[in-house]
Amino acid sequence: MTFELLYTSTADSQLDALEKNRGLVKRCKAVKKALGLMQVNMKHPSLNTHKYSAMTGANGEEVFEAYAENKTPAAYRIFWHYGPKKGQITIVAIIAHP
Repeated sequence: MTFELLYTSTADSQLDALEKNRGLVKRCKAVKKALGLMQVNMKHPSLNTHKYSAMTGANGEEVFEAYAENKTPAAYRIFWHYGPKKGQITIVAIIAHP
């Protein structure tokens, strides 16, 4: 199943800042690759997708974490939830691993 990606204003600004930062070109590429994988194959092993219990969506949705990078200091993570409609994923945040 192919998913449509929607972005919260927070995630949108985080992605925009990542794209504009010349020092984070490699990380930006990794994030964009992960977002592309999320659209077509949420079960791809490199995403290492799992539930993230420390956060919920705006309407109480279960939030999940996907890896954009792994085994890297301050590796980037993508936090997301299903919806609001079937076939959609809302990207909540794109940040360095806390």
